[in-house]
Amino acid sequence: MSGSITPLPIMLSEEDQAIYDRLEPPKTMVVSYGYQKRVAELPYDGDGKPGCGSKMVIRTQRGTEIGEMLTTTCTNSGCGKSVSRSEMLEYIKNSGGKDYPFSTDGKVLRVATVEDLQEQSRIDGDKTEMIRRAREHARELGLRMKVVEVEPLLGGERVIFYYTSEQWIDFRELVKLLATDFSTRIEMLQVNAREEARLVADYEKCGQQCCCKQFLKVLKPVSMRSAKVQKATLDPQKISGRCGRLMCCLRYEDQTYEQLRKNLPHKKTVVETEDGVGIVIDSQILTQLVLVRIGQSPLGAYPLESVRILTKEEASDWRQKMAEEERERAEAWERRTARRAERSGGSAPRPQSPPAAAPGPAGEDSGDSGQDGEGKKRRRRRRRPRPGQPLGEGEAESREGMPSEQVPNEGGDAQASSGEGGESPEGAPKKRRRRRRRRRGGGGEGGGGGGGEGPPSSDG
Repeated sequence: MSGSITPLPIMLSEEDQAIYDRLEPPKTMVVSYGYQKRVAELPYDGDGKPGCGSKMVIRTQRGTEIGEMLTTTCTNSGCGKSVSRSEMLEYIKNSGGKDYPFSTDGKVLRVATVEDLQEQSRIDGDKTEMIRRAREHARELGLRMKVVEVEPLLGGERVIFYYTSEQWIDFRELVKLLATDFSTRIEMLQVNAREEARLVADYEKCGQQCCCKQFLKVLKPVSMRSAKVQKATLDPQKISGRCGRLMCCLRYEDQTYEQLRKNLPHKKTVVETEDGVGIVIDSQILTQLVLVRIGQSPLGAYPLESVRILTKEEASDWRQKMAEEERERAEAWERRTARRAERSGGSAPRPQSPPAAAPGPAGEDSGDSGQDGEGKKRRRRRRRPRPGQPLGEGEAESREGMPSEQVPNEGGDAQASSGEGGESPEGAPKKRRRRRRRRRGGGGEGGGGGGGEGPPSSDG
């Protein structure tokens, strides 16, 4: 099989066919080439009228290689979809500016023939052997590098090896060995993790082809702030791509989220709603809703359009009013606590500070629960001294009033009571625990469960 590719007949209407026949061959083409999808605007002086997606043989600074036509920068395009040069430059500026891989050095030689495509396919068939030989030489030389991909050009001018490494590599000896093996110029190009994914990755977890391989030309780092602003999960395994870095798609909506977030009021801002004045607790960026707490009522969600931010004077007056209401609630609480102390016979101590003014989930006052002074005092367990450890002054005085059966002996074990003198020392701790349970549970007539002031109940 030889000769150029014969295009299929174009099925156009008579009017469209007449327009197509009047078109002249394009003077310039925008082509994409290389494994890193570089873009170049190159002149073309052929007679054919190729359309978008046609394979072209181009000459660049690297050598002769296969490229793909993207569009033209003149009206004489075979497919009729051309852009002006100003539109192309505007697109490059918005897509990365100086970092965009764009050049104008080179020339479009011809439309790729069947022989050109077959030769390129034959050269690509040897890539596996090239990578294997490069990795073997790197291992023999003790170079800490990983060869990830190799790109042989159609013209055979050079072979480009892509590798990753965490440190600087002196690969001069490696280049000499590879040049001897393949009898051509060798170029070593170091890439990072994202560029490695562009070379070897295929599809992402979303089901689409990796953005870095499909259309992204400038691979910028992505910060964790973008994930936090978009309320995305912070699990690294769920927001990381094939390269192990944060997914590039987190940058797509970052600017939109920033603009929407600037419209929302900050937290603790005093705003006025249709239900009254309250404080902003939180906000939702995409829905543009503001969560406001009004007084002691539950949180309410209000659209941004129905919320008005108060001025500094209005917010100051409102806060002063809230402070006065807070003082009134505190005074009322103190009076209520004093009345309870009087009804209980003065045994309940008067609290020094009122409860928090923030309402509970149902809007009830949380200061009325459990502060009546009638609750039982929690008994503080005394720590027993270790055997042979001297007692402090406070402990010696406190043990003078203890019953005889609770006073520990010199060996550290409790002495048995008069009715339990025949028991062994091993059973004494269990009996003491039972006595404590009875005293705590109010066992016995003189137990006094709340105060624990009565004599201990006997086990007889």
